[in-house]
Amino acid sequence: MQNLLRAILLATAGQAAVACAADPQITAQATVASQQIARAGSQPSVTGPADYFTGRARIDPVWPADQHINASGGLVTFEPGARSAWHTHPAGQRLVVVSGVGLTQEWGKPVQEIRPGDVVWCPAGVKHWHGAAPATAMTHLAVTGTVEGKNVTWMEKVTDEQYHAR
Repeated sequence: MQNLLRAILLATAGQAAVACAADPQITAQATVASQQIARAGSQPSVTGPADYFTGRARIDPVWPADQHINASGGLVTFEPGARSAWHTHPAGQRLVVVSGVGLTQEWGKPVQEIRPGDVVWCPAGVKHWHGAAPATAMTHLAVTGTVEGKNVTWMEKVTDEQYHAR
C-alpha cells in the first residue's frame, strides 16, 4: 500500500512539474515560495487520550492546519478492538485506510467494515466513530478540516454493544 501511495504521489508531482514548466507564470511564482519538508520522526507520536478513545490508539501528526491549507493530517493506528468516541467535525474529514481492517459507523446507520485503499468521507456535523476491527489493527490517514482553529467535537464513548453491532 505504501508503494501505491508513493507511486500516486510521484505521478502527481511529475504532472505538476510538467504543467509548471509549460507555464512561465507558474514558473515565476515558484521562485517566490519554496517547498518545505517536515522530516519523518520530527514530530512525536502521541497516545490517543482515554477520554476520546477506547483501547490503544497512536496518533502520528503529519501536518497541522496553517495559512497554506486549512486542514490537518495525521496517521492514526488503532490496536485490535480500539476505537474513537462518537464525534463530529465542523469542516468534515477524509479517512484513507492505509493498513489493516477497520470499522466505522455514522449515527443511526449500520457499522461498516473498511479496508486498505478505502476512502471514507465524514461530512461536517455528522456524528460518527471509527477504529480497528476486533481482531485486526488498522491505520488510516485522517485529513481533517478546521473552522476557527477547531477540527473536532468529542461526544460520548462508543459502547461495546454499538461496536459489536452488525
